[in-house]
Amino acid sequence: MEVILLEKIHKLGELGDKVRVRAGYGRNYLIPQKRAVPATPANVEKFEAQRADLEKAQSDALAAAQRRAEAMNDVAVTVTAKAGTEGKLYGSIGTAEIAEAVSATGQTVEKREVRLPDGPIRELGEHQVTIHLHADVEVNVTVCAVVEDESAAASGV
Repeated sequence: MEVILLEKIHKLGELGDKVRVRAGYGRNYLIPQKRAVPATPANVEKFEAQRADLEKAQSDALAAAQRRAEAMNDVAVTVTAKAGTEGKLYGSIGTAEIAEAVSATGQTVEKREVRLPDGPIRELGEHQVTIHLHADVEVNVTVCAVVEDESAAASGV
C-alpha cells in the first residue's frame, strides 16, 4: 500500500514522502491517526495544495517539543517502590510511573513518550530514561528508584 506521509515519522520518512507500507499498518494506524493518506492522484493534488500549512504545523510542533526539552533538561525524579534486601524490586517501575513522576515536577509527559531502553526498571539505583517528545527531539531524564519507607506505608501516610 502506498501512502503520503502528513508528518515526519521515525524510521519511515519525512513530510510529503510517498512510501510503501504494509496494508494493515497503513489502514489501521497511519490513516486513522491522520499521519498519512492513501497515495491516490486526488490525494496527491490535495496534499500539494495543503503542503505549506502542513510544513508550518510541523515546524510549530518541533519548536514546541524543543521548548519542552529545554525545560526538561537535567530533570531527575525519584520513584519509590518495595524492594528486597538485595536491591531487586518486588514489582517493576514502568512508563506510567515514570510519566507520573516527571509530570509531578511541572512538565507534561505522557506514558507513550517514555522510552525504557531495557524494559521496565527492576532494580534500585539511578537509571537513564529517554523521553521521546518529537521525531527529532529526545531528552534524557534520570530516574532514581529508592526503597519505599516501611514506617510511612504502615501508618497510612
